[in-house]
Amino acid sequence: MSDANNEPRRAARPRLVRVGDREVLAHGLERWTWGDLYHYAMTATWPVFVTAFAFAYLAINTIFAFLYWLGDNPIANTRPGFEDLFYFSIETLATVGYGDMHPATRYGHVIATVEIFTGLSITAAMTGLVFARFSRPRARVMFARSMVVGVMNGSPNLMIRLANARHNMITDASAKLWMTRIETSTEGTRFRRFRELPLDRSANPLFALSWTVFHIIDEVSPLYGQDAASLADVEASFVLTFAGLDETSAQQLNARQMYSHEDIEWSSQYVDILDVDDEGMARIDYRKFHDTRPEAP
Repeated sequence: MSDANNEPRRAARPRLVRVGDREVLAHGLERWTWGDLYHYAMTATWPVFVTAFAFAYLAINTIFAFLYWLGDNPIANTRPGFEDLFYFSIETLATVGYGDMHPATRYGHVIATVEIFTGLSITAAMTGLVFARFSRPRARVMFARSMVVGVMNGSPNLMIRLANARHNMITDASAKLWMTRIETSTEGTRFRRFRELPLDRSANPLFALSWTVFHIIDEVSPLYGQDAASLADVEASFVLTFAGLDETSAQQLNARQMYSHEDIEWSSQYVDILDVDDEGMARIDYRKFHDTRPEAP
């Protein structure tokens, strides 16, 4: 492909990108653009977000201080050099205006006007970003590290355990389980297919502590007759999605967990984490949340 000048476009270097919980080496991906600034600001970790903003803040003040330095004494009551101009830029960008230093020439007023407008715009943008990051609902749903396949009510089941780490009520909770596997078409093309695995109880009206979802492995299940070796041959993986309404914040919560075929423990059960003490008080032991045990023979 070529551009308007009929010059070939320079191929982008391969980039390591994160897709969910996986890292993928992407070839031919266009370089980062300013159009994705909001996405990066929302997905960056808090240390990266704050550090990037601090560097941008210092860079902008340095640029405006340099612009003041180009003028002929545009700021009154400043000492020779760059330092006072930099501090004046910080005061102007923040619209503080202590009064000791102030624009003394038309050039200084023009640069100060541009900087004040820039400062107001940056403050508005940062306020929106910080509010969006804080107000974004985050579900503290725990997922067991392993799935288990064991007998429940006389039938083999694929089971996954969840827990609500906030101990509040999540109403109208629902879960969906998907299986992906590599298949080959009649033309010999390999592709990955998604198939939903129906859950025995896919809804939970009040999710407060622990919840185990079950997929019955019967004759119509994609897992019927499968074992660890056959799932490995098709590179099977699983995606469990969760949704519910947080009563505390009145916000919709969403969470997901991905599993590999290697995360299945066959002929196993989860260790019980709920019981009642001697005084009749219900208790939950999160130390055993990920623990499993072999099925009784």
